[in-house]
Amino acid sequence: MPPYKVLTAGDTALVIEFGDAVDRTLSAWVLALARRLDDAHVAGVIETVPTFRSLMVYYDPIALPAAELIGRIEALMDGVEPTSATGRRWRLPVCYDGDLAPDLDDVAARTGLTRAAVIDRHADITYHVYMLGFLPGLAYLGDVTPELMLPRRDVPRIRIPAGSVGIGMAMTCIFPRESPCGLHLLGHSPVPLWRPQNGAGAGALLTPGDQVTFAPIPRHEHDEMAAAAAAGDLVVTPIEPAKDAA
Repeated sequence: MPPYKVLTAGDTALVIEFGDAVDRTLSAWVLALARRLDDAHVAGVIETVPTFRSLMVYYDPIALPAAELIGRIEALMDGVEPTSATGRRWRLPVCYDGDLAPDLDDVAARTGLTRAAVIDRHADITYHVYMLGFLPGLAYLGDVTPELMLPRRDVPRIRIPAGSVGIGMAMTCIFPRESPCGLHLLGHSPVPLWRPQNGAGAGALLTPGDQVTFAPIPRHEHDEMAAAAAAGDLVVTPIEPAKDAA
């Protein structure tokens, strides 16, 4: 077990910090503790929120004093065993054509690769969902191949379309809604990552611990899927369900 610290975050949350790096091994510990806390149904715990290297635990201090919660967490840490790839596996379509990929030529030039090679490198990875954040349903997917690791753009865009697929440093993201963005945009996915709360399957499509690969698709297929998504008729399901944690 790696060393960990329990930190207070105001009077309604604790942070269990496992390290100071973005690393799949640390992420596995974070997710293992989140599963164990969720399965324990500790009275007074409201929500667990995994991040890159820590777990935030929201709680009701009236029902569960901080000292008692810390004791429960320490007891639950005894015997926690992280397992890899317990989440669902997804294959999400991405179109890398034309105006949907405004930074593809620049990324190719900066990396010394061809357009086709950039697409191949981006799509030929199984990405790990480290966490959700910044926007509802936005998943931070790592790790980008070292050949494509670039710093963020010097000048962020004020607005990008929902569904834009970008890279920056070791992460790639599909933006679930129109947003400012400092990433390099390589393509666009027609799959909504956030579904309204009043519909079937509402909420975020991806969850921390899921595994994601990208399937390059031609423009006509992208446009057909985007139209189906706009009409609420696009159904996307994982290619593998979640595995039981050991």
